[in-house]
Amino acid sequence: MPDLSVVVPVFNERDNIPPLLAEIAAALRGRADFEIVYVDDASKDDSLAVLTHSKSAYPELRVIRHVSQSGQSTAIRNGVKAARGSWIATLDGDGQNDPADIPKLLAMRAESQAAIKLFAGWRVDRKDSGSKRWASRWANAIRSRLLHDDTPDTGCGIKLFERAAFLDLPYFDHMHRYLPALMQRAGWHVLSVPVNHRSRGAGVSKYNNLNRALVGIADLRGVGWLIKRSKRTVTEEL
Repeated sequence: MPDLSVVVPVFNERDNIPPLLAEIAAALRGRADFEIVYVDDASKDDSLAVLTHSKSAYPELRVIRHVSQSGQSTAIRNGVKAARGSWIATLDGDGQNDPADIPKLLAMRAESQAAIKLFAGWRVDRKDSGSKRWASRWANAIRSRLLHDDTPDTGCGIKLFERAAFLDLPYFDHMHRYLPALMQRAGWHVLSVPVNHRSRGAGVSKYNNLNRALVGIADLRGVGWLIKRSKRTVTEEL
């Protein structure tokens, strides 16, 4: 069984798949016992065919397919459920996250206390458009003020977390944007780690500022309710 599963959700990312696979393999071969789990969210291009063809070159690769489009959070969750590693690294499928940062996150885990179950990437030098950076700053400020999650960048796709801790979290659409708050709600600690960020290699973004804002308002209220209604009890076996 691999120690680490790299989960990558994709929707219409056929041109970004080959270079990202090569970078993941280069970053982890000889450094970790790993597998790569791609989850195709019912792409309308030939992403699935590219992934299937790539399995011959990457024996670590496994491919999960959504029969119908279900969104990024569901793709991540289904990838984690299918994963065999006890720890999960996630990457966005557009190539903006750098797989070379995964060993850095693993090294931080090795040096950290066991209560830290999430190592969250922090894009200190973002390569997105000015409007997207501005929108993210406002969203992060509002989220931090309401949820007190002490995390500067929850939208970064590269993360390292314990599989069991993730699967114990309440699931809802767009939950991947609130993992730090949800982990803290469960009693775990979170550490933000500066990581590299790159421009999109090919294709177009699947999000815009308006739809993120509209969904985010409802999600913030829901996560705030979950935090207020949370209850943790210490147990002991006699």
